Amino acid sequence: MEDLEAREAAYLGSLTAAEAEGDERAVEAALRPKTLAEVVGQHRVREQLGLVLEAARGRGRVPDHVLLSGPPGLGKTTLAMIIAHEMTAPLRLTSGPAITHAGDLAAILSGMNDGDVLFVDEIHRMSRPAEEMLYMAMEDFRVDVVIGKGPGATAIPLEIPPFTLVGATTRAGLLPGPLRDRFGFTARLEFYDAADLDLIVHRSAGLLGVELTEDGAAEIASRSRGTPRIANRLLRRVRDYAQVKADGVVTHDVARRGLELYEVDELGLDRLDRAVIECLCRHFGGGPVGISTLAVAVGEERETVEEVAEPFLVRLGFLARTPRGRVATAAAWRHLGLDAPPQPADVPGEPTLFEE
Repeated sequence: MEDLEAREAAYLGSLTAAEAEGDERAVEAALRPKTLAEVVGQHRVREQLGLVLEAARGRGRVPDHVLLSGPPGLGKTTLAMIIAHEMTAPLRLTSGPAITHAGDLAAILSGMNDGDVLFVDEIHRMSRPAEEMLYMAMEDFRVDVVIGKGPGATAIPLEIPPFTLVGATTRAGLLPGPLRDRFGFTARLEFYDAADLDLIVHRSAGLLGVELTEDGAAEIASRSRGTPRIANRLLRRVRDYAQVKADGVVTHDVARRGLELYEVDELGLDRLDRAVIECLCRHFGGGPVGISTLAVAVGEERETVEEVAEPFLVRLGFLARTPRGRVATAAAWRHLGLDAPPQPADVPGEPTLFEE
C-alpha cells in the first residue's frame, strides 16, 4: 500500500498546474481524494462506480474497463487514481496524444502486470492504428505485433495479463463507436453545484491549514465555475492574499478583494471571458461575428477562445452559437450594465446548453 501511494504521488507531480512548484506540488497531491468515500459530489457516479469495484473485489477479478467523460477539472484523473487505490493495484498513466503509433501502445501493454490499472487521458486523441490494437487488448487481453512489411510481414500474438483500462475524455462524441462499446462502465461527470463546491473548499482549507469563515468559503465556491480544480486554485490564491494583505483569515471581504485582484468576478468570469463579451457588445454590436474575427479582436488564438472561454459563456447563457456566428445574449448585455439591442431572430431565447 505504501508503494502504491508513493507511485500515486509521483504521478500526481507531473499532472499539477503549471503554477505549482516545490511544496505546491505536494499540496496539489494532498488535495485529491484517495477513496470513493472522500469524494464530494457526483453522487450517482460514485455509487455506480463503488458497486462495480465492490463486485469485482468479491469475484476476485479485475473490474470492467471504465470510460469517464466530462469537461476538464471535474475529477476524471482523480477517479482513475481512486480505482487503482480501491483495487490495491498499480496505476500506469499515459495520454492519447502520446500514443501516436500502434507500437507505442504495444510497448505499454507488454509491461502490464495482472490487475494493473491503465489510465489514458484524452483517449479520443489516440491514433487510429493504436485504437484498433486496443480493441483486441480490451476484449481478449492480447495484441498482434506485426513484424516486417508487405507479403513477408508476420503477426506475433502477445498475451496480456487481465487489466483495467480507464479512459478519460472531454469529448466523448469523438470516440469511435467500437471503442466506446468496449467499456463495461461509462460515466459522465457533471459540473458541481455551489453546496458541493463549498464542502470541497472547506476540505481543502483544512488540508492546507487555511482558516476561513463560512461566507468566505461560499464566496470562493460561487466563483469557481462549478469546477473543483478551479475552486482549489482560487482558494490557494485567496490564501496568499489573506496572508499578505490581511490577518490570514479568509473572510467574505478578504475573499472578494482577493478574487477581484486576480480578475475573477462574482460569476467566475475571468479576464478572457469578459474580453470576449465586451468585444462582442461594444465593438460588434452584439454580433453575429465569426470566431476567428472575435479571437483576433481579443488578441488570442482561435482555439483558446473556442475551447477555454466559449464553453463557460455558453453555459451561462451569455453567448449563443448561431449559423452566422457568435452572438451576445441579453444576459451578457445586462452583466456589462448595457442596454441590449433587439435580439436577432436566430438567437435562442433560452440560455444555450454547454456543447462538447
